[in-house]
Amino acid sequence: MIEKLDEIEARYKELETQIADPDIMKDMKRYKKIAQEHSHLIEIVEEIVNYRRISTEIEDARMLIDSETDAEMKEMAQEELKGLENSFEECEANLKTLLIPKDPMDSKNIIMEIRAGTGGDEAALFAADLFRMYSRLAEHRKWKIEILSSNEINLGGFKEIVFSMSGKSVYGDLKYESGVHRVQRVPSTESGGRVHTSAVTVAVLPEAEETDIDIKTEDLKIDVFRSSGPGGQSVNTTDSAVRITHLPTGVVVTCQDEKSQIKNKAKALRVLRSRLYEAEAARIAKERSDARKSQVGSGDRSERIRTYNFPQNRLTDHRINLTLYKLDSIIEGAMDETIEALKLSDREAALKANQ
Repeated sequence: MIEKLDEIEARYKELETQIADPDIMKDMKRYKKIAQEHSHLIEIVEEIVNYRRISTEIEDARMLIDSETDAEMKEMAQEELKGLENSFEECEANLKTLLIPKDPMDSKNIIMEIRAGTGGDEAALFAADLFRMYSRLAEHRKWKIEILSSNEINLGGFKEIVFSMSGKSVYGDLKYESGVHRVQRVPSTESGGRVHTSAVTVAVLPEAEETDIDIKTEDLKIDVFRSSGPGGQSVNTTDSAVRITHLPTGVVVTCQDEKSQIKNKAKALRVLRSRLYEAEAARIAKERSDARKSQVGSGDRSERIRTYNFPQNRLTDHRINLTLYKLDSIIEGAMDETIEALKLSDREAALKANQ
């Protein structure tokens, strides 16, 4: 590990030199990349400094114990050594955690897709509940939400809603939400009081920037048509809706929420770019056959990840055997405990894989 720490310190010094280079500052794309790496290494370098300091103090304490003849002074030095060794173990554990390779996409914004599955109108209503839950979380975290596409039913639910979220560490916090979310509750239309089970699928895509993936114009088939569904009076009067088909992959994206065809096309391209980016990232990860497979799931949206049981006020995350009896507050956006438990489980799996 010492060699690794030396390499990190050397790289940190190199980045500090580059950040101060006026020529590099002229290239904003390169400067941004260097600044991000530098920012990531600061916390590690601070812990390395702490690690080396404690190592030196332990060495000094041991030398003092060996040379000290006064019994009282020797006892004090031994007590100090015990405390330093505890601090050293804690520091070493922190360093091992910090040295786990971070997902380079954790800092990206996301595009989230929520779709009603089995359960008809009840599933569509729960899709709306999940959208509200993530919206409340976004308010707490000061993230920005923009709806890109939606298919609303008259009861206020969604057959499908696609939206972007931007802010600090959005993908890093919400990447574990991909999968099947199951709800158990008594629908408002149920006169007999029976509990129904419905399902909603969630997909979390890291939002791709234009520089992340190149989409050729000749690979796109763009159709325009009249919007349908709930909306304003002008919703069906112009060909504003846009359907984009990516011919090489067959991926289709439709957007009709805006009255402007240009805006719908721009939103559809954002979703398409992110879907293609995610597919490419998944392909590369599969080729590399990562030695570590996360304990919190693969992100497969066909995997059942969570159950929301309203009669029992219970949320159960099946991947990490987490059960919380506070569904009422979680569904209003109080998701911190769930998110942190998933992240902790992922870190522990990574630590075991690196041992």
